Amino acid sequence: MTKTTVQIPRTLANQLLHQAQLSPSQEVCGLVGQRGDQCECYPIENVATDASVLFALNASEQLAAFKSMKEKGQSLFAIYHSHPSSPPLPSQIDIEDANYSDALYLIISLNTKGVLEMRGFYLKAGQTEEVELIL
Repeated sequence: MTKTTVQIPRTLANQLLHQAQLSPSQEVCGLVGQRGDQCECYPIENVATDASVLFALNASEQLAAFKSMKEKGQSLFAIYHSHPSSPPLPSQIDIEDANYSDALYLIISLNTKGVLEMRGFYLKAGQTEEVELIL
């Protein structure tokens, strides 16, 4: 079976990894809008009850991000979040709560001290498909 490949701009990857580093004990999260090959990051406050192991997008910030994307002619490209102390793999909650089957889910891990890792997945109907990220 061939693995799907998704190209993401290096600047976007660097931006997401940097955000994760700024909040090493809590999951960061947000959306990525895309128009053509241009991507824009929309960081959103994590309002989960335990942000060290869960993420929940602040609803008003999420709506504002979608409004901004629409005004700029962008579509939702990705939803991202970090895992401060676990591998960059979707948790069961991540899979169950995935509501955007066409969006790429990017997970950044800070699990290995000094090493950041980011992996991408499509989460559809309870199924997980990992993609190869190409910078």
